[in-house]
Amino acid sequence: MSKPQMYSGYHAVAAILRHRPEAVLELFVQDTRAERGEERLDALCSEAERLGVRPQRARRDVLEKHAGPQHQGVVARARPRAPGDEGALLAHLDRLDHDPLLLVLDGVTDPHNLGACLRSADATGVDAVIVPRRHACGLTPTACRSAVGAAESVPYFEIGNLSRVLELLRERGVWVVGTALEQDSQSLFEFQSQGPLALVMGAEGDGMRRSTMEKCDYLLEIPMRGEVESLNVSVATAVVLYQLVRGRG
Repeated sequence: MSKPQMYSGYHAVAAILRHRPEAVLELFVQDTRAERGEERLDALCSEAERLGVRPQRARRDVLEKHAGPQHQGVVARARPRAPGDEGALLAHLDRLDHDPLLLVLDGVTDPHNLGACLRSADATGVDAVIVPRRHACGLTPTACRSAVGAAESVPYFEIGNLSRVLELLRERGVWVVGTALEQDSQSLFEFQSQGPLALVMGAEGDGMRRSTMEKCDYLLEIPMRGEVESLNVSVATAVVLYQLVRGRG
């Protein structure tokens, strides 16, 4: 079992309590008797007590010692969420009653970017986020805080062999769509995004690995009208996901 970690941020901690209250070992809440935000902290404490978690009031400096300055008044010591594996992913897809929309992150190593991608995945109704087990940051406390709760709500899978899983998805009728600036890439705005889709986003800087790109049925590029050549991976993920969702109706 993974070692417990310190999670901070109101939405991140509230999501752990909502989805995995049994994972919370300790809950520390800032003693902010006359400060803004006390009402929601009181509500969180009441919900925690209902779930069998006893909140502990603590000074700001104590919370900062546990989780740094961006704790938003609440810190939880909790067991990390266990990601699903390849078998769990396929079983999850079998249970869906609609064409899936999947997000594949090929080697995103910045936890802030991962958290932002999870947030966009939640907002657009993505059915699963798939990442490689190696060369990726994983669901760290920083990623969970950046995801503002989406690290708990979005089905999340870590895969040993990403190329093999993409091939399995293609065999199941899922179209694999990557984003890359290649000669044969087509504009995102011209792509007809119907049916089961897996969107592949590459790593910061280097983009998709060649082995991943070879598994893509289509390559798309985001039209850029200014001098900047590319977008941050989390921003690009949000742009592409919303365009795909719009195209799917």
